[in-house]
Amino acid sequence: MKFAKVCVIVLDSVGIGELPDASRFGDAGANTLGHIAEQVPGFSLPNLQILGLGNIAPLRGVAAVERPLSYYGKMAETSVGKDTMTGHWELMGLRVDTEYKTYPAGFPEELIAQFESRTGRKVIGNTPASGTEILEQLGEEQRKTGAWIVYTSSDSVFQIAAHEEVIPLEELYRACRIARELTLQDEFGVGRVIARPYVGAPGRYERTANRHDYAVKPPAPTILNRLATSGFDVVAIGKINDIFSGEGITRSFATASNQVGMLKTQQLLRTNLNGLVFTNLVDFDSKFGHRRDPAGYADALMQFDSWIPNLLRELSYDDLLIITADHGNDPTYPGTDHTREYVPILAYSPKFRNSRSLGIRNSFSDLAATLAEIFGVEGTGQGTSFLSILG
Repeated sequence: MKFAKVCVIVLDSVGIGELPDASRFGDAGANTLGHIAEQVPGFSLPNLQILGLGNIAPLRGVAAVERPLSYYGKMAETSVGKDTMTGHWELMGLRVDTEYKTYPAGFPEELIAQFESRTGRKVIGNTPASGTEILEQLGEEQRKTGAWIVYTSSDSVFQIAAHEEVIPLEELYRACRIARELTLQDEFGVGRVIARPYVGAPGRYERTANRHDYAVKPPAPTILNRLATSGFDVVAIGKINDIFSGEGITRSFATASNQVGMLKTQQLLRTNLNGLVFTNLVDFDSKFGHRRDPAGYADALMQFDSWIPNLLRELSYDDLLIITADHGNDPTYPGTDHTREYVPILAYSPKFRNSRSLGIRNSFSDLAATLAEIFGVEGTGQGTSFLSILG
């Protein structure tokens, strides 16, 4: 079965139960969707239910249905990490076997000293922290001193927060490029540098949509490269372009929210593009997973569910929609880290008549292998296509 265009939507961090190796990552018992469904009264996803989400795993308020509209299943991550970059890279056919370094005690003095010298500003913070909490702690000090707020998380990230009225955006981006250069040194090995601009005053600080990620370039071609070099459109929505450092992307659109991302996705589905629309919806992870807010996470999921009917109406007969995720982030779990989980996969096309289970896929890269077969391009050597099951 062939398709004119494929739309892949990544619900950032929407995991569906612990992987067999979850205990090795400190995540035994994690279940993002399962625990949200159990703990939030009134939780329901009627449109995802019709697509078959409840057929993948038991979910309170999301029943299994006899004739789901989508092919359904779940996928296991085989790479060594559980971060956004690793998850997306594996989805596109690149297995990651080297884990990037994390800094639970803050970054080494040597790195901070080099960063201060190169940027001409001092650093405050240098600690693992919530992005919103550290602004309340250090935002006023930054306004007075003009110092960089540097912080990290359980992921391999060097995050730099700067008030847009204190430090111009271009200076912040320049500092991030310097940090990217420094953290690529073998002794530091950081996966991503993230610009975190914000505005406001004490008690009312708010991060803006001018975030920018500076990721490591993928060490080998992904399916995005294969598609782009073969003349197909590869349109990135949200932070996809940053995650892949622009590799294999033919057009990209930044977004300020899940809603903006969905509106842009629907707009592109109305066009005659030939290839892939690749969307990341980050609010689930950044606003609710890391902040351990089950109720907010549930509301965001139910809002996404309400958008599905309009999304499906935009699909042409020869289009394929795939909804999946990149890792878990159980908002009921201790700490603020991602969680090592299976991710759901739902595959829908108006041409489908007899949808059934895709089973448990052994790798996120099964998606990449399927895309390669759909578009007739060389694969990456990872994953097993499930195209033959679709029909």
